[in-house]
Amino acid sequence: MRLFLTAGLLVVAAWARTPAERALDAQDRAALEKIIVQFSAKAQARPQDAQAHYAVAQANSLLAQLGIELGDKTLGKEAAEAGIGAARQAVSFKPDQAEYHRVLGMLCGQVIPANVMAGLKYGKCAMEEVEKAVQLDGKSSDIWLSRGVGNYYLPPMFGGGVEKAIGDLQKAVELNPRSSEAHLWLGVALRKAGRNADARKSLATSLQLNPERKWAKQQLEKTPAQ
Repeated sequence: MRLFLTAGLLVVAAWARTPAERALDAQDRAALEKIIVQFSAKAQARPQDAQAHYAVAQANSLLAQLGIELGDKTLGKEAAEAGIGAARQAVSFKPDQAEYHRVLGMLCGQVIPANVMAGLKYGKCAMEEVEKAVQLDGKSSDIWLSRGVGNYYLPPMFGGGVEKAIGDLQKAVELNPRSSEAHLWLGVALRKAGRNADARKSLATSLQLNPERKWAKQQLEKTPAQ
């Protein structure tokens, strides 16, 4: 009965993900780009709709993440920069929405992996927007996840670093133990810190929660046992 219930929960979790998130899971660039085109058309048709602009920003953030996963720095940078304008629009219409600040901070941070010196231009945005999101909703696992990812990529000289990232990602897991992305990124950060055994545990948990996530499988395979 326990196995049946667990399988059922995994199916529910998989279907709860949006089409854009499922495209990221499958590393399907074409599907993500098609979704962005659709969302962009809706935002153009409804220029005063904050949610429409947010949808464009969020989808571009997922495409930027895909660029990171595929090792395509140009894709990651261009997608992140394309999403920043839409995120700023959403924030301007509804500055009290924590999620809008989160995605703007995430996008600013996603530009940096393509060029560390981009931290000079985007590092402040990445930190300030996510911090604003934390102030507005400090109990959101997604916000702590974004803060952790930002600190993972932001060099210590700009206020980030792997140890800060680990702390944030542990907080994200604590707030939502069923967040496959939080476990995935915690595993990635733990490996960077040389804690391979702990990293494998986190990555394995991520895969249990979302077996369709190709990047989680790839990260687990490249993580040494010790």
